Amino acid sequence: MDPARGFKIDADSGERITFSGAEFIIRASSDSTGEAFALVEEIDPLDTPLHVHMNEDELWYVLEGEHVVQVGDNEFHVGPGEMAFGPRGVPHSQRRVVPRTGRFLVFIFPGRFEGFFRELAEAERSGSAMPEAYARVSEKYGITWVDQ
Repeated sequence: MDPARGFKIDADSGERITFSGAEFIIRASSDSTGEAFALVEEIDPLDTPLHVHMNEDELWYVLEGEHVVQVGDNEFHVGPGEMAFGPRGVPHSQRRVVPRTGRFLVFIFPGRFEGFFRELAEAERSGSAMPEAYARVSEKYGITWVDQ
């Protein structure tokens, strides 16, 4: 795709990856948007503990299910058609009201962070120890996990 020419993504297209029993579809990548943003659909998503992005802002748009997004001291309950925003540098987390249910889109600004999902999927496929893989990939992508 040439981002300067625009592009269209079909409903059933995108790069599908899985790890930890969750499915991720990269709908728009850094390559397709000239690194402006990435768009990842998460299906039956994992709960994500409190963490901080050094480089990216995130926006979650809920398609299905009930989700709770914590951003700093704020806790947002978001359902279908609603969204929440988390700026870089502010601790945030996501969890499902009903574990492992739901579907949302996460817009990541700027792009490149979709590589985090790719690298974790590859680590799991290759049989790597996942705690070490999370630590390595998190450091590479500027993620700090906050102890609670």
